[in-house]
Formats: sequence, structure tokens, C-alpha cells
Amino acid sequence: MTERRHDREFVRTFFTSPTAVEGEADSAKMLRRAAQLRGMQAPDVWVPDNEDATAPSMRDEGAENIVEVVVEHGADFPGEIHPRMVWHRDSPTTRYQGFQHMLEIADPERGAIEHIDGFVIPEVGDIDDWKKADEFFTIVENEHDLEEGSLKMSVIIESGQAELAMGTLREEMGKPTNNLERLFLLVDGEVDYTKDMRAMTPTGELPEWPELRHNTSRGASAAGLIAVDGPYDDIRNVEGYHERMAENRAKGMLGIWSLTPGQVVEANTSPLPPKTGSWLLDIDGEQVELEAEDGAEVYDGDHLSLEATDGGYQLHIDGTTRTLDADELREELHGMTSYVPSMDDIVDSMEEFEAAKEAGRGAIAMEQSATLRIGGTEIDISKDRMWDEATYQAAMTPINLFQDVYENRPDQHEELNERYGADVVSRAMEVGL
Repeated sequence: MTERRHDREFVRTFFTSPTAVEGEADSAKMLRRAAQLRGMQAPDVWVPDNEDATAPSMRDEGAENIVEVVVEHGADFPGEIHPRMVWHRDSPTTRYQGFQHMLEIADPERGAIEHIDGFVIPEVGDIDDWKKADEFFTIVENEHDLEEGSLKMSVIIESGQAELAMGTLREEMGKPTNNLERLFLLVDGEVDYTKDMRAMTPTGELPEWPELRHNTSRGASAAGLIAVDGPYDDIRNVEGYHERMAENRAKGMLGIWSLTPGQVVEANTSPLPPKTGSWLLDIDGEQVELEAEDGAEVYDGDHLSLEATDGGYQLHIDGTTRTLDADELREELHGMTSYVPSMDDIVDSMEEFEAAKEAGRGAIAMEQSATLRIGGTEIDISKDRMWDEATYQAAMTPINLFQDVYENRPDQHEELNERYGADVVSRAMEVGL
């Protein structure tokens, strides 16, 4: 993985707010609410959205509102602030309007820019279009005597052109003819991407675009940037939101767009290691989380049952019965079970491996054991996992995420200590250093 180009290694949440609401006595009321979010309700990146979330007739007022609200609340906001400007690869007029708003917002005499970390540019096209946006950033910085490259640029991938452009970033960044090193986030915008691709589904719903998410994650990893998935607009479907985030994390995409403070909470907590470990049982490709009860891991479903017999056990799976002795049963259950480690488990394993490495050992076996209770019958199982340097480095990813969150979000310290316990938090901040 290419080294990150910015202090933040991870972004969990990308939260947009309209900059001006038409017909309200205070058109900036949504901005004011968002600016006062704290703790797990506050995003890692807050995006005052002067593009799609704001009516075209309100965007001039929206730019003014950004300045007013950020001046008032920006110093206390716990995340980064990246206003989203208007831009379009096919419209010079739109690009110029976005440039003018950037100039207004970045004016040091107005006081907002000291709290703003960068700007988000939507609807980019091929790499030449990214360079146009970068050049506008450079002009803004020079116009206002800001350090060149100090404003981060994040782009929203909403077209096939932009998707292909990610493949050229490695060779373009660092050239003396541009300041593309300022790039920060690559954010998927599946709605406009679907329109650009002329894609259709029978229900009219968006395609899931797993290829786009993979390509964005790969592009970000190759260029030292951070990948963020687009909005999940079924805001009441918490389970679906969690499934989407789990799929993304398996691709290396830990960040996701959040549309409500409730989604922010879910997206802030979901990628963190769990508070307690859990055992999973795989039944016909579906993983079921077992319930911890009186020292045993209990399966209480209808698809699997277990009975002890004089000679061993009978295992019933969806109408099929197998007669097994204890060793055969353990071998069968070994292949059907997996363990999701808690934060404490991960820290314990890393500390144990660090101690072994210090003693000159390159690999050690870690044991996980449990008593399974299926249909009232219990059996003990254990699983061994070999830890070497590669395993250790892979385990560092969730720990690095936690350390990055803890360092950059002091407003979440109390909630993190309540979630894990102060001792586990302290140990997690020490491993890997």
C-alpha cells in the first residue's frame, strides 16, 4: 500500500448538509445543526454541500452561509470541513461559478478558511479535468497568500471518465506541472454514475456497482488516498447499511457517505473492532451469530440439531442425519465455525506476538476455544491459528483505524472508553508502536 499523503489515515464518515434551505427564516439552519454535532454523531468529514443538496438559485447565499457558520462554529467542530462546490466536466460556466465561490469562502479576511481543510469537487471527468480543478485550487491559494497545496481536494467519481482517470493518478501525481498531491478523498457517486453509464434496472433502483467501489478503493490505495462509498439512501434500513459497509470493508473501503446523523453514528462505529468477540456458525452458506449463555455458545435455530448417543453423536442438518464420534464431530464443527475477535482479543494476540518476536520467535499458534450448545447438547471445540509477521501486520489494520480515530477525534474518547474500557483503550494505543 502506498503511504498516505495526509495526516488522516482513515475517514469513516462523509456527511453532507445543504448550505441554504429555501423558504426558511434562517436558510443556514441545516448547516448550524450539523456544525454543532459532537461525539459519534459528528462525522470525520463534514461537507457543507453547495451542489446537489442546495437549489441552484440558493447557491450564492449558500456560499455566504458557509462562511458565516464556519466562522461561528468551525473552531469547535471535531472533524474536518470540506465544502462541496459546483463543478462539471462539460460546463465551463459551472466550473467558473464553483471557482468564484471558492475564492469567496477562502478569503482570509472573512475568517472561515482557517477552519476549512479543503473542498470537494463533483462531476469530474478525465485526468485533464482533475488538473483544471487543481489549478483553480492553486490560484485560490496564491490569490489569498495561502500555502500552496494547503487546501485538500477531494473528488466524486460520477462518470466513466473519472473512473478511468483513477488509473492514471500514480503517474500524474508529483509532476511539476500540477499540485495533484493535494488529493485527499475519492468518493463514489453512484447516482450520477448510473446516469452517465445509461444503466437501467427493472425496479428503477440503483445498481450496486461493486466494480466501481473496487476500482475506487484500488485507485485510492495505489495513490495514497482514502476511498469513500456513495450515499445509501434507504435511511431506515440499518441492516442494509451495515451489510453495505461490511462489503466495502472487505474491499478496503472503510468510509461511506452519511445522509443523517443516525447514519453517521452507524458509520462511525461499524468499522471499529467489536466490544465483545462472537462465534459464527455457517449453515448452508449463511452465517449465524451464536448467543453466549452460561459459558456456552448457543445455537437455537431450526436448521441444525445435535443429539448425544451411546456411541457418539447424531448431527441433523436440514433433514440430513450423520452419525459421528466426538473427533469427527469436532472436525465437522471446526469447518462450520469461525470467530470474530473483540478489540481485547486483537490486542491480546498482538501483545503475545510482540513478546514472542522480542524473544526471537517468528511464529506462534493462537488457540480459540469454546463450548458449543446445539439443541441442548454440548461439545468443546478449539481452533488454532498460526500468527506470523504477515498475520500481525494484517491485524494492525483495525488497530491503526482505532488509533487514528482516537488521535483525531478527542470528542469520542469518552464513548470509546465506555465501549471498550479504559485499560483496553490504553493497551490498543500502545501496540504496534
